Amino acid sequence: MLSPAPTQAPPVSFENTRVAFASKSDAQLRKVYALFAAMNNGSLVKTGSGLMKAALKWNLPGTQFLIKHSIFEQFCGGETIAECRPVTAELGKYNIGTILDYSVEGEGSDRSYDRTRDEILATIDEAHRSAHIPFSVFKVTGVANVAILEKIQAGQLLTTTEEAAHARAVARVEALCARAHQHGVRLFVDAEESWFQHTIDLLAYDMMAKYNQEKAIVWNTYQLYRHDRLEALKAAHQAATEAGYYFGVKLVRGAYMEKEARVARQRGQQNPINPTKQATDDLYDEALRYCVQHIDRISTCAGTHNEASSLFLTQLMQEAHLAPSDPRVWFAQLYGMSDNLSYNLANAGYNTAKYLPYGPVAAVMPYLLRRADENTAIAGQSSREFLLIQKEIRRRQGR
Repeated sequence: MLSPAPTQAPPVSFENTRVAFASKSDAQLRKVYALFAAMNNGSLVKTGSGLMKAALKWNLPGTQFLIKHSIFEQFCGGETIAECRPVTAELGKYNIGTILDYSVEGEGSDRSYDRTRDEILATIDEAHRSAHIPFSVFKVTGVANVAILEKIQAGQLLTTTEEAAHARAVARVEALCARAHQHGVRLFVDAEESWFQHTIDLLAYDMMAKYNQEKAIVWNTYQLYRHDRLEALKAAHQAATEAGYYFGVKLVRGAYMEKEARVARQRGQQNPINPTKQATDDLYDEALRYCVQHIDRISTCAGTHNEASSLFLTQLMQEAHLAPSDPRVWFAQLYGMSDNLSYNLANAGYNTAKYLPYGPVAAVMPYLLRRADENTAIAGQSSREFLLIQKEIRRRQGR
C-alpha cells in the first residue's frame, strides 16, 4: 500500500522582499533603511550607544523622545501593553501573532518580583482577550532570586529566610501558570544561564505536570548552543510521556554564549557551549526533527532567525503530513528583525509570531543595545537586514 503524499504547502522563499516588507510604506521603509544604515557602521554604534546611555543617565531633554522614535520604535511595541495594541493589530493583518515580552529587568526585591508577576498576569489577560496573541512569556529570574536558584542547583542547603523567599517565588510562577491554564493561553518559560537552568527546568516540569494534562500550556525553552540540551529535552519528553502530560518546547540557539564561556573558565568547569557554530546548527535541526517525530506529545516553537533551520522545519512538516497551520508547530522571530522569515512564513500559512518587547524606554535600553550590536556590519559586510531593505527599495524603484 502506497503511503500518502506529503502535505503540500505553498513554497516559501525568504528572498521575497515584496511580501517581507508589505506592511511598510515607502516612507517607513526609508526610515528603516536609515536606521539599519547607521547600525551597519560599527564605530557609530559604539559611539552612539555610549552617548545614549550618558544622555539617559543625565536626563538630557529630548533624549527619550529621540530614542523612542528611532531604535525603540523599530524593535519595541511601546512602553505599555496599551501602546503595543496598534502593533499587535498591524501584525495581525498579516496573520502574524504577537508575544508580549515585558523587557524590564528585576531589581531583586520582593516588591519588584511582585510587580513583574502582575505585569505578566496582565499580558496573559491581554492574550486571552486578543485573537492575535498566541503566547505569553516570562523569565523565572523576573520573579525569583538568582542566588537562591543557583544555590538549589548546586545542592546547597537554604537558610530559613531563603526557603521562605523561594516559596514565594514558586507561588509567583504558580500564579502565572494557573492564570494561563484558566484562559487557555500558552506560556513560555524562557531559558537562562546554565548554572541555574536546571532549577528552572524542574520548576517548569512541575508546572507542566499540573497544567498540561489536556494540551501544552506551559512550554520550556532549550538553548541548543549547549551540547547537553537535546539529551535534556529527550529525557523530559520521556518523563512527560510516562506521566501522561503534554510537552511544550521552544527551541532557540542561545543568548549567553560569551558569559557562559567566561563563567565556566572562572570556575574551572567545562564550557557548556558547542565547540563550533556548525555543531549548534546540527543540534538545533536534530532537535526540530525529534520534536516533529514526536508530534503526538510535543508542541514546538522554533524561535530562530536562521533561514536554513526555518526552511528545514517546513520540510519536516511536509514529510510528516502536517498542515502549515497545525497548532502544535510555531515559528517565532523578534519584532523589527527577520521580516523576510516572519511575513513569508505567515503568507504561506505557517503559524508565525513576533516577540514584541515593551517597557519604559530607559528600562529596555540593554535590550535595544543588544539589537543594535547584532545588526552591526561584520568584517566590512552589510548585515542581512540591511541588504534585504536595499533590495526592496530597488524593487519598488523598478531597478
